[in-house]
Amino acid sequence: MATGFYFDERCMWHSAGEHAFFLPVGGYVQPPAGGQHAESPETKRRFRNLLDVSGLLGRLEVRTAPPATRADLERVHPAAYLDRFKALSDAGGGDMGEEAAFSRGGYEIAALAAGLAMRGVADVMARKVDNAYVLSRPPGHHCLPDKGMGFCLLANIAIALEALRAAQGPLRAAVVDWDVHHGNGTEAIYYDRDDTLTISLHQEACYPTDTGRAGDRGRGRGEGFNLNVPLLPGGGHRAYLDAMELLVLPALRAFRPDIIVIASGLDANGHDPLARMLATSETFREMTRMLKAEAAALCGGRLVAVHEGDYSEVVVPFCGLAIVEELSGLGTDVEDPFLVALSEGQPAPDLVAFQRARLQAQARATFGG
Repeated sequence: MATGFYFDERCMWHSAGEHAFFLPVGGYVQPPAGGQHAESPETKRRFRNLLDVSGLLGRLEVRTAPPATRADLERVHPAAYLDRFKALSDAGGGDMGEEAAFSRGGYEIAALAAGLAMRGVADVMARKVDNAYVLSRPPGHHCLPDKGMGFCLLANIAIALEALRAAQGPLRAAVVDWDVHHGNGTEAIYYDRDDTLTISLHQEACYPTDTGRAGDRGRGRGEGFNLNVPLLPGGGHRAYLDAMELLVLPALRAFRPDIIVIASGLDANGHDPLARMLATSETFREMTRMLKAEAAALCGGRLVAVHEGDYSEVVVPFCGLAIVEELSGLGTDVEDPFLVALSEGQPAPDLVAFQRARLQAQARATFGG
């Protein structure tokens, strides 16, 4: 077996129309060159291109998938939401919520992104591949059941998990979201449930600004099965590794999932324009190494990464390559040219110590002791 890599060029054809980054063009907002929206295909294409030219892509199990069906989508999203999405898509596009714009055909492309996530999760669960990376767009972790949000139109990971449950029955799943923005959509879908542990590491109050608090732990049967780890802006490489060590890994060990899914946003990198977290490609490599080892100990190595947000087309490919190298256990001769500068620009020791003390306090409140 090998690491699976799931991709379809049609996902790169998703468009949110003419924007200046994330603001619609108009009034005093001038069109940039090309009218580029922040959620651009270029970051993902360049990630895949680097896998290709490095020789790593040819050593992976490269696969695609059919779109998710209407029945697949309805396990997570109400019919009224899907009907409106399809109608707007057929009519030329529109907006499904807060910063959730799309153009003609957006419904079909979003269903394809969900279908890629479904197949990646199913293949790993069935041991058809050792583990997997799903490079799809549009992203999904902000999407609520009845409202698009933050460039997300369908809840890709939740759709994949619910399809797996429909096919094989009860399942304990853990979602570890290291996108720099809070995974509020995934949280909302599973907030009342105890069969899915949702963990989000994110820059505090970045997006959405009113969610992602450490005290939000779930509700009813879901109490204790949601874990938010808000990190101070500028926390950098060490903040993520401390968060993994002190909170994420202990939570996974207590829950003992059957499968771990990473919501793999790469926008915590130090050159991302929508955040300020100073992570490096080695941050993503180390977090992947930690989760791969934990998956081996807890759930037979069943680990899937599903792509979420990223907005720096020059740095993202090196972060993605580091993850896939670690998943596959295969090296390349690629050296990250941004690593030295980002490593030298990490926060001062007193900030690192302050952030670690904050995480230790959260760990005591979460696990006792």
